[in-house]
Amino acid sequence: MNYQHKAVLIRDNVNKVIVGKSDVTDMILTALIAGGHVLLEDVPGTGKTMIAKSFAASLASEFSRIQFTPDLLPSDVTGINYFNQKQGEFVFRKGPVFANILLADEINRATPRTQSALLECMEERQVTVDGGTRKLEAPFIVIATQNPIETAGTYPLPEAQLDRFLLQVSMGYPDRDEELEIIRRFMSDNPLEALEAVCSREDTIKMSEEAKNVFVHEAIMNYIVDIANESRNHINVAIGVSPRGVLNMVRAARAYAFIQGRKYVVPEDVIRLSVPVFAHRLILKHGMTNQDNRASIIQDILAKTQIPTEDWSKV
Repeated sequence: MNYQHKAVLIRDNVNKVIVGKSDVTDMILTALIAGGHVLLEDVPGTGKTMIAKSFAASLASEFSRIQFTPDLLPSDVTGINYFNQKQGEFVFRKGPVFANILLADEINRATPRTQSALLECMEERQVTVDGGTRKLEAPFIVIATQNPIETAGTYPLPEAQLDRFLLQVSMGYPDRDEELEIIRRFMSDNPLEALEAVCSREDTIKMSEEAKNVFVHEAIMNYIVDIANESRNHINVAIGVSPRGVLNMVRAARAYAFIQGRKYVVPEDVIRLSVPVFAHRLILKHGMTNQDNRASIIQDILAKTQIPTEDWSKV
């Protein structure tokens, strides 16, 4: 059975709530199918939490939300073993991370110790508490949000954790017509409350399996590696894209081609994904830490890297 049509159903369902952000919807859908995680970075009020909730409502999967605060403990995320006097033994109480879709709201407000509690969950899809390891059920995606403007009481995500995110995306402000449509859509009620699931947990797993069969031409692989190598040699970059970033690009490109209805990756997929997949992985020189600087460097590299031309559907 072909599950590509399910991706269209999810996209259309989310767009019943979110106005004018189909590109961001595609990015989150790409991460879901590729088995990755998404970091939404933008100023408050642009719809970061709303789009995460819309995805959760569109999928018949378990949803959980963590509001990150400075006093949040690692056990508040992963769970804890406690002594049950009635049973006379220690019992594990699952934390909110035991879900299919986890909304990590304002992740940069938690301390590094609590942030690190997510590292094992995101990379290895498991939780280790008091020596006991428990697997997380597939699919598992973390949709994290953070505010790049406000720095008081925040703890910037370390590079090791940023590298765990498949994509970093900015919502951006809507244009005038889109903002008017938002007013009309939310004038009488909240469309999120009426949103129904259009895809089951099993459907999501099947989509991920099918996306792994999307063909990646040898020339596309070379193109991805060339971009990564250029990032490592760029004059303003201290540390470029890691091999994990290269592998993540292949996964993301396959998933993105899949939701576009193709069975093969084209160079335009790589170009579209380069900033979301690569930019946040760069460590820049001379204190150039702004995400806009990282994005401009990736754009500069893309402009200098030769785009291959082949018949992408054939070996």
